[in-house]
Amino acid sequence: MTIFLTHMAYFAVIVILASVIPKGFLGDLEGAESSIFILGALGTWRYSWAAINFTRAIYFRRISYPRRKKRGIRRFEKAGAPSHCFMLVTSYMVPPEVTLPVYRTVFEAAANARDGATIVASVVDGADERLIQQIYDTHPRDLSDVKLVIDRIQANGKRDALRKTLNILRGFCPTDRDILVFVDGDTEVPENIWEASAPVFTNSKVGALTTDEAALTGRDNLFQDWFVMRFNQRQVMMCSMGLGNRVLTLTGRMSVFRASLATDPTFIEQVGADYLDHWRLGRIDFLTGDDKSTWFWLLKNGYEMRYLPDVQSRSYEDQPRPTFFDSAKTLMVRWFGNMMRTNGRALQLPASLIGKFTWWSILDQRVSAWTTLVGPITVTLTALGGTWEIIPLYVAWVMATRYLFCVIISLFNDQWFKVTHPFLLYFGQIAGAMVKTFVLFRLDKQKWTRQGSGGGAAALAMSDRIKAWDNTTHHLIALLLLTLAVAFVGNF
Repeated sequence: MTIFLTHMAYFAVIVILASVIPKGFLGDLEGAESSIFILGALGTWRYSWAAINFTRAIYFRRISYPRRKKRGIRRFEKAGAPSHCFMLVTSYMVPPEVTLPVYRTVFEAAANARDGATIVASVVDGADERLIQQIYDTHPRDLSDVKLVIDRIQANGKRDALRKTLNILRGFCPTDRDILVFVDGDTEVPENIWEASAPVFTNSKVGALTTDEAALTGRDNLFQDWFVMRFNQRQVMMCSMGLGNRVLTLTGRMSVFRASLATDPTFIEQVGADYLDHWRLGRIDFLTGDDKSTWFWLLKNGYEMRYLPDVQSRSYEDQPRPTFFDSAKTLMVRWFGNMMRTNGRALQLPASLIGKFTWWSILDQRVSAWTTLVGPITVTLTALGGTWEIIPLYVAWVMATRYLFCVIISLFNDQWFKVTHPFLLYFGQIAGAMVKTFVLFRLDKQKWTRQGSGGGAAALAMSDRIKAWDNTTHHLIALLLLTLAVAFVGNF
């Protein structure tokens, strides 16, 4: 009943907003003709793109993926060759109450691997080492075919941990048939990950795969609603990209690789010491975004990256800041910073190598950062010009269209949504676009949620201050040019 009432209240607000608009305004549109044209043109383009992705996602999930899955299982059964399951788990500043259930799922998944498993756990704290060993020793399943190696290292960052752990795994000489599961220490592994993944790699073109994802926040609040909405969106987009056999990210929480590729020396070097040469900022050493480094290595080497919509990992998500907005901003700066540092060089790859739809989708990640801001800028300029009626019209339009998007996403995921989701969807679009444009001019700024990499509290050197001023100047010029372009089209 509560859900019904809140949704009814939502529609009541739309009706109230529509009633505020003066009679005849929608007939003559005096003073708002250009704004309506701009919003309509952009809306047609963006909604057409969304419709294409929804259509591709439905076809992939309902038709294409079941067929591919059956073919992979047939090939795997026919080959009859062994496929060892390697697992790489990195833990840093993960509380024991999370480590305990996570490693239980790791060992359960390893026990279910038909041809044995090898787990290399990378830890910093001695307490983690003892806890993991205890979980292994007391696990109820027979782990005689599961080898556990605990690599205790110094806290030099996740990339250094991955490089050392991958070199350990390289010493086991994995074959093309073996799989390697990358797992963060706060992510529960699906117990059937080997069974679901091994048949996919019977196709020699496949280099890696990623799965559906869910969040465990522990609280029923706006932060949880945001993650639920984001992961429901993610399922749609990943299914769309999965149809083209190349996803746009190999999720760092948990992804599966062909073990022989993940232990290739050039792959290990890319993960351990990735960087970008920027025309203005110079050399940028990547601190975060290891999942983008692995993705780019496979992309540039022509490998496919698959998506499994019916397999789900579950990650523990802590709210990094006291308020929702500060937490969302902190996470988006990291996520979109990783995206912007990598998709620029991905666009330099030929579309014939990575697929035309994949190439266009990567381009859209950059273009949408600017086009998304056109709507709010257009409405603001129109309202400042004296046509205030555009504001309630725009708000009602946003509420109606985002609600429709949430309905479609909900039907796709077989899960109804809370009334907060349309607002969070719009927030994610606008705030996400603002963050993308922000980090685009500050690609050198990086910070982990749990680690102190990136801008600390120490006073900035003069060279860093000059660079910060330069970044801000370029960013403001770009936003000014966008605003002038909108104003010019509006007066054309």
